[in-house]
Amino acid sequence: MADPRAFISFDFDHNEESRRLFAGQGKDDSPTPFVVQDWSSKAALEEDEWEEKIAAKIAACNMVIVLVGRSMGSAYGVSAEIAMAKDKDVPVFGVYVDKADSTSTLPVGLARSNVIRWTWAGVANAIDDAMTKGKNA
Repeated sequence: MADPRAFISFDFDHNEESRRLFAGQGKDDSPTPFVVQDWSSKAALEEDEWEEKIAAKIAACNMVIVLVGRSMGSAYGVSAEIAMAKDKDVPVFGVYVDKADSTSTLPVGLARSNVIRWTWAGVANAIDDAMTKGKNA
């Protein structure tokens, strides 16, 4: 099976470091139980090009992994990315980062039952589950 293609959705203003760490630990030479191709946007995009480019990236992925930080209440783009994924039948799950936990605000569209703690075994299980459910699997 090809490596899972994951769009990593995150609060660009508050959780870029978490995205770098998360994506970096899912690379070929890491001890994690999976390899993920990170298809997230690495730079801020102008709003008029953002929606088109992000929707195309999400459509080409097997899943969207939402990095749920403590500032999700102000992360409009994350909620929009979750909605894009749902429109395209791309599975979505969340991973708590930046000391966020089950009391933290979630972005619109992400169910608390679909958010896990950041453990590599848990992430690997969520990726396996998304790969069996997704339309791009």
